[in-house]
Amino acid sequence: MIDLHAHTTASDGTWSPEQLVEESQRLRLEAVGIADHDTLDGFLAAQLHALQLGVDLVCGIEISTRHLRKGHPPVPHVHLLGYFLDGPARAGFHYWLNRIREDRNRRNREMVEKLRSLGLAVTIEEVEELGGNITGRPHFAKLLVEKGYVSSLAEAFKRYIGENAPAYAPRHAPSTAEAIEQVRAGGGLAVLAHPARLVKNDFGMLEEILEELSAQGLDGIEVFHSEHSAEEQKLLLGIAQSRGLLVSGGSDFHGDRKADVNLGTGINFNLNIPIQVLEDLRRAARHRAPTEP
Repeated sequence: MIDLHAHTTASDGTWSPEQLVEESQRLRLEAVGIADHDTLDGFLAAQLHALQLGVDLVCGIEISTRHLRKGHPPVPHVHLLGYFLDGPARAGFHYWLNRIREDRNRRNREMVEKLRSLGLAVTIEEVEELGGNITGRPHFAKLLVEKGYVSSLAEAFKRYIGENAPAYAPRHAPSTAEAIEQVRAGGGLAVLAHPARLVKNDFGMLEEILEELSAQGLDGIEVFHSEHSAEEQKLLLGIAQSRGLLVSGGSDFHGDRKADVNLGTGINFNLNIPIQVLEDLRRAARHRAPTEP
């Protein structure tokens, strides 16, 4: 059994990279993939510990993007998993990631200034204490609730930080096509994360999106996920096979933040991902040489 989608304190998980490795060993997982949001730091921090404990650690990342469609509105919150970006000659990919983080930080500072201009006493340090390395609007909302400026997260978005609210500042998320290009240029595999969530189980729309993303170089889809029912997994597996896409899978473990999701086994033991999934991915990755300068 493997798990190729887990988060650590390097992004929005509550377990340290070392804790995740130790739990993987305790559970006797055949492999575990750290796929933190917009950073490889969790994987890098866990490498030595995994080697010492004999845990097969897979390099992953989950990149927040938006899919631009001709003749249709953009599809927001498209999460792209990138695998095997831990080899040499990945400098261009790391530079691209730094640009994404810098833009996130710019947006957060701008929102703090807007909130302060509205008379709300908030600081960037307070927000980052809640959000860590991937501070975003949910952490702003939580802070506004804690300080008594609003009574709920929904009110925070409606009055202050929603897209039409006075303290909103846009974040320039990369397009999905750009992220696919960057992952592939770095020698990695690009996999669409939790596709059923993305389309709210509208599999007709998913087929359209996959048609477009496949033309842009998408390598695979996350068939096995804690939120996917057995029926959805079967349907997604058929879609992947019919399109010649690779199959991936993972729990999307976040530690205490998603207490019902267990490492390796998902929700109520709905996952049992075979090692063959990783072997197929690795076989494909061996034929993917980095193309970045």
